[in-house]
Amino acid sequence: MGDDGLGQSKERMRARGLGPEAIRVFEHYYRELEGGARGKIPEDSIEPLGRVQELGEVSVSDDDARRALSETAIIKLNGGLGTTMGLAGPKSGLVVTSDLTFLDIIARQVLSLRERWDVPVPLLLMNSFRTSEESLEILARYPDLPVDGLPIEFLQNAEPKLRADDLTPVSWPADPELEWCPPGHGDIFVSMMATGVLDALRSKGLRLAFISNSDNLGATCDPDVAAWMIERDLPYVAEVCMRTPSDRKGGHLAVRKADGRLILRDLAMVSDGDEEYYFDIQRHTTFHSNNLWINLDALHTRMAAGRGVLGLPIIINHKTVDPSRSDSPKVIQMESAMGTAIEVFEGSEAILVPRTRFRPVKSTNDLLLTRSDFFDLDDEYRLVASRSGSEPFVELDKPFKLMPDFEARFPAGVPSMRECTSLRVVGDVTFGRDVRCVGDVLVEGVSEVPDGAVLRGDTVRTGGA
Repeated sequence: MGDDGLGQSKERMRARGLGPEAIRVFEHYYRELEGGARGKIPEDSIEPLGRVQELGEVSVSDDDARRALSETAIIKLNGGLGTTMGLAGPKSGLVVTSDLTFLDIIARQVLSLRERWDVPVPLLLMNSFRTSEESLEILARYPDLPVDGLPIEFLQNAEPKLRADDLTPVSWPADPELEWCPPGHGDIFVSMMATGVLDALRSKGLRLAFISNSDNLGATCDPDVAAWMIERDLPYVAEVCMRTPSDRKGGHLAVRKADGRLILRDLAMVSDGDEEYYFDIQRHTTFHSNNLWINLDALHTRMAAGRGVLGLPIIINHKTVDPSRSDSPKVIQMESAMGTAIEVFEGSEAILVPRTRFRPVKSTNDLLLTRSDFFDLDDEYRLVASRSGSEPFVELDKPFKLMPDFEARFPAGVPSMRECTSLRVVGDVTFGRDVRCVGDVLVEGVSEVPDGAVLRGDTVRTGGA
């Protein structure tokens, strides 16, 4: 334990080719873990966020918007494989709507943004070694996308999984890659520094970075936020949305009583016994969308001072080395969340944005809705609802959870959802062509929905409405 486990881990990281900054960050968190850190934020140490600036109240001139956009880079977190959906490649390579993948839509959003504002806004992906090749193949369809002097991607780091019993790096000869894990998306900041991306962006005169997940199609680069941020000389801005019962598990911002700083608290950071407060959407009324804006000069100053260690709060995840085998050795994964950087920068603020800026695809439930006619792509490739009101609630049973099974059960495409308020499917059901869902729909007790069916309640009707 202790120095022996740390030494072994650092040697493995060097052998893998990881740089000194990544190793220093790993050592920082290892020492915290060894010292008894639990990564918890008690409810009695915080106050609810309170009222924040609303995006709809921000008024920006076109000149200020264009000027701010000319100083902004777009960075997408793109290291995920989508294993929870049964994918083997990058999740962003999944077709989500109109025969376009996440990356196709992102590329077209960026090109449209450039055309509208006549500004060469750069796009960069933070890939993992598992997502890089296929992601770059998709972006190669857009030869005008790269910006001279800037890479289109940089790679995130990796770290050893630690045995829970003695904090030494775990061995798993059956699949050595399972001995490694990503350090969480908080790794983006050290990766930007270690790969030279941070310096490259600043040398091009860029002041801001807008960072979001590649699976959130609502996360477009809004020049109004950039201009507002520059006008107020803010180092960091987090986008938050109003919480609903379906967002009870989403991380939220709060005010730390000790120093008045804004902080992010995810579910893994909730102290035992505080769960009722965390899930209380009347107390903590907003959630963090994982869309954030950061001043690159402020980031450089802090990263240089810490030699790569930004000091984000530790998140401790307890897992097994092989997630598919509960009998494999228990391990600890030390992670950090990029959103927790809000507490590092004095003067950070939050901005309340509409729900349209948070449209992630985390499951096949989300994918069904995104692929349906409920959503369209507008001229700027933004995902827009085909009607007003709440989005339909979708709950598919276990046979639909993995992508190969999902595709097999919708061989001719997903149902029409424009008139639907909710769809729940119980059991193993295959859907035919041109199925329509109307109102609240429950499909149960059938194995097949025929072509042209109109579904109301739990009744399957063929033919017209």
